[in-house]
Amino acid sequence: MYEVVGIKFASANRLYYFEINSLPLKKGDKVIVETEKGIQFGSVSTEIKNIEEKDVSTPLKKVLRIATKEDLKQNQKNEELNKKAIEDAKKISNKLDLKMNFIGAYFTLDRNQLIYNFVSDERVDFRELAKRLASIYKTRIELRQIGVRDKAKEIGGLGPCGRFLCCNSFLTDFNSVSINMAKNQYIALNPTKINGICGRLLCCLNFEDDQYTEMKKSFPEIGVHMKKGNISGKVVSHNLFKRTYTLECTDKTLVEFVLDEDESN
Repeated sequence: MYEVVGIKFASANRLYYFEINSLPLKKGDKVIVETEKGIQFGSVSTEIKNIEEKDVSTPLKKVLRIATKEDLKQNQKNEELNKKAIEDAKKISNKLDLKMNFIGAYFTLDRNQLIYNFVSDERVDFRELAKRLASIYKTRIELRQIGVRDKAKEIGGLGPCGRFLCCNSFLTDFNSVSINMAKNQYIALNPTKINGICGRLLCCLNFEDDQYTEMKKSFPEIGVHMKKGNISGKVVSHNLFKRTYTLECTDKTLVEFVLDEDESN
C-alpha cells in the first residue's frame, strides 16, 4: 500500500498523485515535488489516500517537502515573471504571424523549464518561437497545444446552469461524454442545451447517466406493444420521476399508467 495525495500544478489543471514521504500533509498545503519537468510548486488537493501498488504507476514520486517561506517567495517571483513571459510570447508569435491564443505561461520552481499553454485551430510550427523565447529566458521552453475543454478548465466561467464550470471547480479529469447520454436522459438534442461554453458536450451529462440507465430497467421499452388491463397500445414515453409511462392506442389516444410494483421488480 502507498500513502498518497493528489497534487495540482498551475500549468496543468488536473491531479497527479505523489507519495507523502511521511509528511503530515493535509488538503490545501503548498508543497514542493520533483517531476519530469523539474522541481515544481503545487497544492495538495485531496486528503491522504491509501492506494494499492497495482493501482499506481511505479515508481511513484514523493513529495520533497512542505513549501518553506523561501519557496513561497520564489513562487511569487515566478508568477510575476509568468506575466512577462506570456506577453513576450504574444509579441513574438504576432511578428512570426502564428495564430496562437496563449492561455498561460508557467515556470517550474527552479526555472529549469518554462511551459506555455495555447489554443489554435490549426497545427502550428512554433520552433522559431521556442528558439527566441529560449534566448530571452535561458531555459528549456515547452509549448503545449491544448483543446477547448482544457481552455475552459483553465480559464473558468459560468455554465448554462448559472454555476461555476465543473471542470474548473472540481473535475480533475475529463471523462468521455457521448450524445447517447443526452438521448438516455431525454434531453432535446439542441446544441444550446447540451453543449457547454467550450462548445463540447456538457461534462455533467456524465453525472447521472448511470442512474437514468438503472431507473429505465423498471420500465417497458419504448416502442414495445403491450396490454394494460383492457387497453392495448405502444409505449411512446416514460416519466422516470413520476414513475409513469404512456401508451398510444390504435385510435391515437394517449393513456398514462403508473408503473406497478410488479412491473418494476
